Amino acid sequence: MCSSFRSLLPALRGVTARCPPSQICTSLRTYATEAVPGYDHKPSHYGQPLFQSHPHLLRPNELTPGIPSEEYERRRKELMDSLPSNSVVVLIAAPVKYMSGNIFYKYRQGSDFWYLTGFEEPDSAVVLEKNASSRGYRMTLFCNGKDSAKEKWDGPRTGFDDALNVFKADDALTIKAFPGQLRSMISLYSNVYIDLPQSPRKNARSTKSLLRYLSPSVNPRSEYESVVESLSSSRRKPLAPLIAQLRAFKSVCEQQVMRMAADISGHSHAKTMRFTRPGVSESALAAHFEYLCSLSGSQRLAYVPVVASGPNALIIHYTSNNQVVQDGEMILMDAGCEYNGYASDITRTYPANGSFTPPQKELYSAVLSAQKTLVGLCTEAEGLSLHDLHRKSCDLLRQELKQIGFTLHTGDLERVLYPHFLSHPIGIDLHESSYSDRGELLKAGMVITVEPGIYVPPTAQFPKHFHNIGIRIEDEVLVGEKHPVVLSVSAPKEIADVEGACQGLLGLEPI
Repeated sequence: MCSSFRSLLPALRGVTARCPPSQICTSLRTYATEAVPGYDHKPSHYGQPLFQSHPHLLRPNELTPGIPSEEYERRRKELMDSLPSNSVVVLIAAPVKYMSGNIFYKYRQGSDFWYLTGFEEPDSAVVLEKNASSRGYRMTLFCNGKDSAKEKWDGPRTGFDDALNVFKADDALTIKAFPGQLRSMISLYSNVYIDLPQSPRKNARSTKSLLRYLSPSVNPRSEYESVVESLSSSRRKPLAPLIAQLRAFKSVCEQQVMRMAADISGHSHAKTMRFTRPGVSESALAAHFEYLCSLSGSQRLAYVPVVASGPNALIIHYTSNNQVVQDGEMILMDAGCEYNGYASDITRTYPANGSFTPPQKELYSAVLSAQKTLVGLCTEAEGLSLHDLHRKSCDLLRQELKQIGFTLHTGDLERVLYPHFLSHPIGIDLHESSYSDRGELLKAGMVITVEPGIYVPPTAQFPKHFHNIGIRIEDEVLVGEKHPVVLSVSAPKEIADVEGACQGLLGLEPI
């Protein structure tokens, strides 16, 4: 058993476990970054890591690392059971995105598509038809299938037989058949649950972009148009809000993967503190953090990191990371990795030279005191919402600042010193909040961030010795019934621990 999980177990037992005890998710694991002796499956036969080809990454009944096949089945069944009779669900994979010309970014599957299928290849789609079977639905997976000529250039793909046997589809068809099959399938149902893809313009959607978004060269445009017209009727209903309700509550399996993601990020924060010194560039700190995460098995960063030195910390989303750290400054680092499909999100603020100045320590202590109180309120028993927590954060910060010499007038706190919201849900997406209600009461099994901050501009109404200091302390918190669990506990935040990490007193090395 990985020792980093021992502190997590009591709280996990107190949270509703959405994985049956028989599933592999109840067995804890360490980072899967080393090969298993005696295995050599190169090249892989599949379009993504599976136990058969990557036993160093997955266990026998896992479909994706840390998540068993049975959990994907449970997710689909729970969704379909919630729908009225005569319903069909349609999901399409995320497109390949391009940086310039034909230079593509590393592919990441669409979050909802991955949540329901675990299938990680582009140019794919899934249709779930509600029926009266014991399963409750019929699943058809559309994908590219095997193609030796294309696989020579782009790598292996999952074959149709494996789509049936591994991904538990009832039928597997070529993606080229999707437009025609979709037309016939949706004609049978009065409730068609589907989300149209985002257009390049934020929040704008076009019904006629649906199939072109998937694979514009598959069939003539006229065939697309006829299918799209049928989707634009009153039968079309939004799918994402329904899946968001399921994703809001993390199973024990998900909680464990998220703890691993937070551990990787937390250790990387601690080691980057040790690596930091006056004269180093912000970009070098960002690169060092990403290197450490990758070394521990992270597939990518969850977002563009903020590495803000000195006055740059007053910019909430400072991502330029292109200046040099000066002696006496503090570093505000907001950074987290994505690990096996789940995001982490941690912010720490620490002194570049390893020691807080008196004003830095005083302001940091004020923010830390408020943050720890707020974390303690993240339980179902408290009966609070995210809005309630934010209001309490304002009250706590106002009290803390008053004690260290701030005289606050109307608007000083919320508009200037603390302009952002306290919290957001986190999971597969960094912000799993597009369809969440900030007024909804927190329930056991939710995972949220708690991130109060104070950013003091160099203006006369605030004490001069705090000018140009920006501090944010952010943790990921698993909401429990009576006790919260800080998933990001590996990242130092007590003053003694932060200075100890910076100075090498915790036994940490920078790599």
